[in-house]
Amino acid sequence: MIASILYVIIGLILLVIGGEFLVRSSVALSFRLKLSRMVIGLTVVSFATSAPELLVSIQAALDGLSDISLGNVVGSNIANIGLVLGITAIIGPLAIDKDFYKFNWPVMVLLSFILYLFLQNDATLTKFEGLILLLSLLVYLFLLIRRARKSSDAMAEEVDDSLQKTSNFKIIIWLLIGGAALYFGSELLVSGAETIAKKMGVSEGVIAVTLIAVGTSVPELAASVIAALKQEKAISLGNLIGSNIFNIASVLGITSLIQPIAVKDETLMSVNIYWMLGFAMILLPLAFIPKKMILGRPKGLLIFAAYCIFIALVFIE
Repeated sequence: MIASILYVIIGLILLVIGGEFLVRSSVALSFRLKLSRMVIGLTVVSFATSAPELLVSIQAALDGLSDISLGNVVGSNIANIGLVLGITAIIGPLAIDKDFYKFNWPVMVLLSFILYLFLQNDATLTKFEGLILLLSLLVYLFLLIRRARKSSDAMAEEVDDSLQKTSNFKIIIWLLIGGAALYFGSELLVSGAETIAKKMGVSEGVIAVTLIAVGTSVPELAASVIAALKQEKAISLGNLIGSNIFNIASVLGITSLIQPIAVKDETLMSVNIYWMLGFAMILLPLAFIPKKMILGRPKGLLIFAAYCIFIALVFIE
């Protein structure tokens, strides 16, 4: 058991390191390809930061542990709102922009319901359904870039300008380190999580929506908390919603194209997916009631308390 916990901890550390190196190398490579800072911020960074979830889901699906693939994404989407957004709002109020309810939020809710319908239909995410999710991501990115061009240089502040001067040798080394860390990190995490689930007498799905989901959300949580404590513009609602969109459309889309994902844990469809839909839906009324376009401490406490209840119920079940 101790070895398995160690595997999970080392796996998570490697995923964080791998994700960081992949983001750096991807951004540096994008500058070399003469992509604009806006496009890099909206697409390359988003893809790279979803890499840990993607590698874990693919590894789990190939190992026949589809509950980890689905649980990881469902749990991460719940954690991004309940844990990351909740704690960030408790530390400091978050301003909500109009793009939230006009574009990002409807896309997240739509994709969440599409995922629910796909799984409800035959308890399997097929290759064809994965292709639909992936194509929907491409449409979302096209519209996102078009909207951003009309407004300001959106997301550009997230792109590190110093990476423009990175040498080709450094980019290759970073890519190799990032790729290796993500690969071995996902191997260790999935292997350790499977053993812990067996030893504790719970399903892999339970471990996936709690331990693995929180673990793969740690980078977002750390970035949000640091920004909030510095009283800078904390991680935006749009970023977290974007992460949830990428989790469903790219992580599950790509994973199911490689290996169809079957629902084995009934709790996922009878309980957990409704929590994911609930967290997604509650954001709209919270954006307007009682104080418009501000996500303050009371709302943050409410979301975080709901997340704590979810975690408690997962283990009680």
